[in-house]
Amino acid sequence: MRVAVYLPAEDKTQWWVDMLQGLLPGWDVIPVHSVDDPQSIDFAVVWRPRTGDLARFPNLRAIISIGAGIDHVLDDAALPKGIPIIRTVGSDLTQRMREYVALHVLRHHRDMPRQLRAQAELDWHAIVVPVAGRRTVGVMGLGNLGAVAAQTLAGLGFSTRGWARSAKSIDGVECYAGAGEFDAFLDGCEILVNLLPLTDDTRGIMDASLFDRLPQGACVINCARGPHLVDGDLLAALDSGQIKQATLDVFHHEPLPTDHPFWTHPAVTVTPHVASQIDAETGGQIIAANLLEFARSGTCADVADAERGY
Repeated sequence: MRVAVYLPAEDKTQWWVDMLQGLLPGWDVIPVHSVDDPQSIDFAVVWRPRTGDLARFPNLRAIISIGAGIDHVLDDAALPKGIPIIRTVGSDLTQRMREYVALHVLRHHRDMPRQLRAQAELDWHAIVVPVAGRRTVGVMGLGNLGAVAAQTLAGLGFSTRGWARSAKSIDGVECYAGAGEFDAFLDGCEILVNLLPLTDDTRGIMDASLFDRLPQGACVINCARGPHLVDGDLLAALDSGQIKQATLDVFHHEPLPTDHPFWTHPAVTVTPHVASQIDAETGGQIIAANLLEFARSGTCADVADAERGY
């Protein structure tokens, strides 16, 4: 079996090539730019592939995303049709997202940005907030990561609700489904976490209309995909006071350009797409296992639904 690997940084590509080669003895793992016989490639392991890279390989059996999302693969305008796309998921990613969501929900709940400002001003200022049970937190997206995040927040004592395209049932979480229940879900949400997949229906969902349906002074956390958010609408909502604070882990362009106003806005926390960034060694083991299973059986548990986008 021959595997082509691509990441935007050439040194990272070579690191993944060397690591996967050690996990796949007897296979041939090479960087995309070194492929001399495109017809020989069976699998492609990629992150943010360039338009046309994958179309070079006429005998491609599957595409493996180095990450849980597949939108970066679907963004390829020349993507060959009908080739299975395999996500890279696992308990490591789930635990990391659980930690990130809990950290930043608690941070907003306890108003830590204000507390840190008080410290910088040498101001002994006690900030008293309601207990978690009196704070309503909503999670948009109740897939694997969203469901675990919602359960974690409920376990911390928050009044937790979740919204998804289809009906879900999660212990301790009040679940809403579909467009008809979206307004009811947003009504009263003081902290909103976005963990939706990126699809045509969810692109731009975090816009002025959504912000206006939250209580004044609500906080938002986006740790799904940058294009879920309309940047200008969030900045306007922050400046008007409709939204109090925002934590953003994902962006339309990554790295976030240094002149983007999110970097310096006093009510925005920027993190560099690390909420559920799998460490490479764990990810490599998951990818190798999926490749071996797909080569043996023609499928594996982590094959995504390209039509739905996740």
